[in-house]
Amino acid sequence: MSDMTANAPVVPAGTPSRRPPITVVGPVAWAKASLFSSWWSTAVTLALIYLLARWIVGFVDWAFLNAIWSVPVTNGQAQTQACRALNGAGACWAVITEKHRFILFGTYPYEEHWRPLVCIFLFIGLYVVSAMRRFWRKELALIWAATLFIIGLLMWGGVFGLTYVPQERWGGLVITLILATFGIAFAFPLAVLVALGRRSKMPAIKMLCVVYVELIRGVPLISLLFMASVMFPLFLPEGMNIDKLLRAQVAIILFAAAYLAEVIRGGLQALSRGQYEAADALGLSYWQRTLFIILPQALRLVIPPLVNTFIGMFKDTSLVLIIGIFDLLTAGKTAIVEPAWQGFGIEVYVFVGVIYFIFCFAMSRYSQGLERDLNQHRVR
Repeated sequence: MSDMTANAPVVPAGTPSRRPPITVVGPVAWAKASLFSSWWSTAVTLALIYLLARWIVGFVDWAFLNAIWSVPVTNGQAQTQACRALNGAGACWAVITEKHRFILFGTYPYEEHWRPLVCIFLFIGLYVVSAMRRFWRKELALIWAATLFIIGLLMWGGVFGLTYVPQERWGGLVITLILATFGIAFAFPLAVLVALGRRSKMPAIKMLCVVYVELIRGVPLISLLFMASVMFPLFLPEGMNIDKLLRAQVAIILFAAAYLAEVIRGGLQALSRGQYEAADALGLSYWQRTLFIILPQALRLVIPPLVNTFIGMFKDTSLVLIIGIFDLLTAGKTAIVEPAWQGFGIEVYVFVGVIYFIFCFAMSRYSQGLERDLNQHRVR
């Protein structure tokens, strides 16, 4: 050891530290090791770069350079001859310019479109506040209750000088947000109870939860929506009717809760037996042990599959079209039924797809950050 110390180079005091060469660390080193490590890897990389570049150039030409953003309107009819003359060489974004209100708000009265627009921003604000950990207090429940009350007041109206709008006129993005928000808000606590019930030592409760999960997971969501819309009213007393949107909401909640319950049950099973024994040694009751020790750790372990289920449920709200509810996707499909706009479905689907992507990507990124923050103690 003394010989090695004696032979070590002497670094003068005050010598500034230098960064390692870019060929050793950084993007250049990563590209050299991952994309150009051999002649075969280099050939595949160059081929993919060529195909990607061609696709990007073609998409830019179609979506921006050759696109038409507006068309003249004569006697209430859009003149789409210029769009059709492109023969697919450019996008006709004029369909979005003319139909964006219908896509976002459905058949809601035109002069009252400000109300669902405010509701959309209220939903987004509610998501942002709920994502901030400093708001994870009891007051958050009051914020949710107040915000949802205001949203219902704006959508229905009938008070404070607002025109009453029945639910049959609701549609577009706000319906998608209503179904997804209420679906997650009510499905998650139900899923926690079902997951705990499946691990219960009481045979009746365990069997009931197992039957519920297996029955719901054994059928597609479309069948549940069909049952809720067509079959369920047949069992109601004569003269009693439940709103179609509410029936669809209940079906989505039950469906999502069954899948979430299995995800949560996986987190509960992943915990070591020592956590349960330590909680029992402290003399905690069942609910104290579950709420303060078991559930927080279990949920932290299953953040990725939980958010994956949330994203799937957000997209599955589009299936309500089979029972005649005008969600975002259904409104987009209906917007191009008009003969003048037939043939421009790609532009509408791109617009709708971007909206879905924004919400789903935001959930994905937030879950990654949350998982990283909650698992810092595991980093070594």
